[in-house]
Amino acid sequence: MWARLCAAFGCVLMVVSGGVLVTGQALISKYTGAVDAGGTLIGDPAAATQKSEIKGPINILLAGIDPRDTKTAPLSDSIIVAHIPESMDQVYLFSIPRDLYVEIPAFSATGFDGGKSKINAAMSFGSSVGNGEHDVKQGFQLLAKTVTKLTGIKTFDAGAIINFGGFKQIVEAMGGVTMTIDQNVKSEHLQPNGKPRPRIQGCTKCAHPYTGPQKTYKKGTYHLEAWEALDYVRQRYTLPKGDYDRQRHQQQFIKAMAKQAMSKDVVTNPTKLLQILDAAGDSLTFDGGGNSVIDWAMALRGVNTDDMTSIKLPGGGLFDGSRYLGEQLDPSVEEFFTAVREDRIGPFLLDHPEYVNVNS
Repeated sequence: MWARLCAAFGCVLMVVSGGVLVTGQALISKYTGAVDAGGTLIGDPAAATQKSEIKGPINILLAGIDPRDTKTAPLSDSIIVAHIPESMDQVYLFSIPRDLYVEIPAFSATGFDGGKSKINAAMSFGSSVGNGEHDVKQGFQLLAKTVTKLTGIKTFDAGAIINFGGFKQIVEAMGGVTMTIDQNVKSEHLQPNGKPRPRIQGCTKCAHPYTGPQKTYKKGTYHLEAWEALDYVRQRYTLPKGDYDRQRHQQQFIKAMAKQAMSKDVVTNPTKLLQILDAAGDSLTFDGGGNSVIDWAMALRGVNTDDMTSIKLPGGGLFDGSRYLGEQLDPSVEEFFTAVREDRIGPFLLDHPEYVNVNS
């Protein structure tokens, strides 16, 4: 049971500007108390304790944030929706570009009147709790409303926030990750030895503010150490398609970690499991829609890592004259969102194979 949840829901892992692993074990072991399940991420806070049957189709919203103190407004640097069909036997993952220019709804909790902005700012507009303090859980509520407005998905059955700060320790506890790198990638941030690249003095607004030798990831299948995996899935400025390439790499990473977490090296190794649990700590904030993590483990026990499909949403830059506003999705994505709402992703992908990340 525990391994199945690891395969389906997490290893519902999430990548935060680089990523962090959310393992099923971290949700259901005796260390569950280390996982922050307080507060409401989805739905009506007044109904947060009301349980409902977990059955497909299911939509789960996952957001990744960089570690910030409560005085700093959070930004969701990665946003992924996991769709599990009525058959409850597979998972479809699609990323929403962090710079997507969207309509963010009004939010009474903060007095936000609504307006257009990049979608990663939704958590920021929804997070203020007064006295200069910010609550990422409250911010997630506005993010969920924004994704609902964008996709037409009326409600999410579960939600999770993953803090980037715990990623490296969790992947270290997993023993690194084996994954296929589908294109040559140069690191914007690190040298070949893993140390940070020096910043160019006086270059505060440069597009590429670093100098010196760069860590390079070459095409092929490799076992990456934690720092390498983190660095690889963070890269977007050095990639031909920028954030779209990064989204694909993040989804590939999710599948690779899910498969590794299902391996005998992990699920039958109590020592390694406990190390993962300790590393997970409070990196994860989870809202199961009134259902416990054990309920979710049981509900998702039929999902296999081999049935995890990575989806790319086509799009490109949006400009007001020469001024870059953000990203926009191709008009055909509306048809995809309709397929999600009607639980027809499988048939849609048969008609639109270009939506499948073939290298995932």
